[in-house]
Amino acid sequence: MALLEVQDLEIAVRTKGKLLPVVQGVSFDVDDNETLGIVGESGCGKSLTALAIMGLLGGTTVRITGGNIRFDGMDLLTLSDGERRSIMGNRMAMIFQEPMTSLNPVYRIGDQIIENIRQHQKMTNAQARDRAVELLSLVRIPNPSERVDSFPHQMSGGQRQRVMIAMALSCDPKLLIADEPTTALDVTVQKEVLDLMADLQTRMGTAIVLISHDLGVISETCDKVAVMYRGRVVEAAATENLFTELAHPYTRGLLNSIPVVDSDVDWLEAIPGRVPTLEEELTGCAFHPRCALVTKLCATTVPQEIEYKPGHSVRCHFSGKVAP
Repeated sequence: MALLEVQDLEIAVRTKGKLLPVVQGVSFDVDDNETLGIVGESGCGKSLTALAIMGLLGGTTVRITGGNIRFDGMDLLTLSDGERRSIMGNRMAMIFQEPMTSLNPVYRIGDQIIENIRQHQKMTNAQARDRAVELLSLVRIPNPSERVDSFPHQMSGGQRQRVMIAMALSCDPKLLIADEPTTALDVTVQKEVLDLMADLQTRMGTAIVLISHDLGVISETCDKVAVMYRGRVVEAAATENLFTELAHPYTRGLLNSIPVVDSDVDWLEAIPGRVPTLEEELTGCAFHPRCALVTKLCATTVPQEIEYKPGHSVRCHFSGKVAP
């Protein structure tokens, strides 16, 4: 049994008195000490899927309308609010995209880490503070015994992201969800943060779900990949298989948009158009208005998920016939 199992997840948002689907039939699983990458453009449903797993959709206009989410043998969608709170931040944790909006600017970072530790662990305030200093050292914050009393605005963007990682790891979670944790960082700091997460996974055996729009990052850090487009997983495979045998035109478009240092091309390729909004009603494959291989079948019939190769699924009428 996998540590995390998401099966046929359906999420909708209520707007103007009706529910509009934003995530449709999403399925994936993650084992212990494994990293799953979820990739796609903004608006494809990646972050909403993560928030649904963490149980953070309450009090919003977004609703889970179908499917199952199981974590460590538990059906998360049937747990009470108290039972979910005992798991969130403790056995499963999340690193958000922008640390400056996730950290409270009027509290010292140490106090914010201590609060999470004492919420779930039986520790005195002094013991929790020692643990906070230990965590800051673990994520390579210089002078952790002094920086524990710093406010968020006194730290750089990379350091604030490290604080978020320390907070997420404060209770030794079995699952860590990282929602584009390097988007706001420069390339050098981005690599440091990704290396740090990989090192911590090796030490602690944590399973990781890494959400990104960057296939380059995904290829270097993940064991397997799920590519999402407008609320559906359109391709999923082990990382090596996905990059050596691309089966969906959307995945090919994402890969071709990555700059290569030694390339002599004048212009990077780009996928034409944009991800359709929720209000736009589409028939057939959601990607067909932007696809180079589009036919009448694509515009009228939603493609079903098929097994392109063993362990490699794809949702396309012309699997493997990607545009050059």
